[in-house]
Amino acid sequence: MADHAGEPESLLEKIARHDDDLLSSSDSDSDDSSKPFEASKSKIFRLFGREQPVHKVLGGGKSADVVLWRNKKTSTVVLGGATALWVLFELLEYHLVTLVCHMIILSLTILFFWSNAPTFIKKSPPCIPEFRLPENCVLEVASTVRIEINRALAVLRDIASGRNLKTFLGVVAGLWILSLVGKWCNFLTLIYIGFILLHTLPVLYEKYEDQVDSFAEMTVAEINKQYAVFDAKVLSKISMPLKDKKKD
Repeated sequence: MADHAGEPESLLEKIARHDDDLLSSSDSDSDDSSKPFEASKSKIFRLFGREQPVHKVLGGGKSADVVLWRNKKTSTVVLGGATALWVLFELLEYHLVTLVCHMIILSLTILFFWSNAPTFIKKSPPCIPEFRLPENCVLEVASTVRIEINRALAVLRDIASGRNLKTFLGVVAGLWILSLVGKWCNFLTLIYIGFILLHTLPVLYEKYEDQVDSFAEMTVAEINKQYAVFDAKVLSKISMPLKDKKKD
């Protein structure tokens, strides 16, 4: 009887163990299926949709080190040189052609007298290297400029064709703002301001990227909300006649 009574208990234990295995496997499957959801949910918003660090976005080379002030001496020299050029051309009203001519005159004068120095003093003449512009470098620069110009022309053609009203309004607004900025300062000052911003904004963003991304996420959400309202009230009414004309 004892042996007989023991068999149902072992059978029940097997059934219970089997049920536990099924529950544990289902729990693990649900955990695995929820991982992608949790990963997508926990994905952090990054400005301009970037997925790489700021250093890699800027190229990851020496130029990125200069912009992000990884090499402070080089960054200081570059920024100081740009400031000196801006002061010469903008504040002192020095002209580019005049500056280039004066620099060439000074260089040629120093090298000329140095080359003739052995006739007066016992000193070896300078070894003036031969400078040549490599053809590959010129072709690469020209090819890059050509590709970028063709890309810009293709974008302008796509905007002018009337396919995307949102892009058209955005480009017009950007050009209008740029025209207003052009009234306040000349082209050289505008380039210098852009150069200063290039050497300040990326390093500040890298330092406070979490706070900036959080604020940018709220700003983008609010802009999308306002654009949806504007699209429903204005753009949709404008785009409908345009589509009807294309069909005709």
